[in-house]
Amino acid sequence: MLVILTVSGVKNLMPVFVMFLKIFNTTTKRIVSIHGKTVLIKNYPDNKESLMPYKQQRRLSRKEKQRNERETDHMVSILNSKFGMRAIKPLTPTQSDMFDSYKQGYNIAAIGTAGTGKTMCALYLALDDVLNNKGYDQIIVVRSAVQTREQGFMPGSKEQKEALYSVPYSDIVNDLFGRGDAYQILQSKGMIKFMTSSFVRGLTFDNSVIIVDECQSMTYHELDTIITRVGESSKIIFCGDTRQDDLQQSKNRADVSGLGSFLKVLKNIHSFETIQFTPEDIVRSGLVKEYILAKEAYLQLA
Repeated sequence: MLVILTVSGVKNLMPVFVMFLKIFNTTTKRIVSIHGKTVLIKNYPDNKESLMPYKQQRRLSRKEKQRNERETDHMVSILNSKFGMRAIKPLTPTQSDMFDSYKQGYNIAAIGTAGTGKTMCALYLALDDVLNNKGYDQIIVVRSAVQTREQGFMPGSKEQKEALYSVPYSDIVNDLFGRGDAYQILQSKGMIKFMTSSFVRGLTFDNSVIIVDECQSMTYHELDTIITRVGESSKIIFCGDTRQDDLQQSKNRADVSGLGSFLKVLKNIHSFETIQFTPEDIVRSGLVKEYILAKEAYLQLA
């Protein structure tokens, strides 16, 4: 066990040392910081002369290093035990329908207006299952690499390029856990993975919750490829908005959104529930809700 004690504003430090060591009643080494100067107390009070600056102490032996590593691992395990996700509740009736359908075991197609919390709900439900050992080992987030506006060649490795598209999911996960490194921790533990739809061919996702986001920007071929990756004991959630199709800006005329046709196929699959979100379900902000309503009114008049 490592204890750090900082003492300031005390003229006679010896009584403080005695009180400190009586409290812990041990002869193990302690590092004490006094007025910004670090010293090592060894076997005090039986060995009072062992007080000396820390830098003058001998190098640690192999056993001492191993003991320090065990102490560090113990502290890491304590931190991991405090790594938890906050609970959220549905904010709208449509979100409640999504929660209920998911918990009943259905695969989900969450379709509709931007800003309604489709992706956040999907990630929360998937994380809750994975973290609580409900039969799933990992979350696979799949997204199309289609950009809102073409930017040309992007330098970097495949992982570096994909990292740009994973930012929204990193932000959501970090917000759910209340810490800026939550997504990175889950990634390092293999509990969440991100990939673009360009690299799913040939893969099989077993014991996984698969979240397919921005699926309105995928062709039918892409959607068909992704759903046929679902392996044993897995569940899939599609999130998209038919009115945010970025494929319309594609230079390739063959790139047409396949979401409409895909949803017609899903209606014939009993294990799927389609949850339709509307502007009334917008929870992102009041401004977004006003804008979406104004845009829809304009499109109806056009």
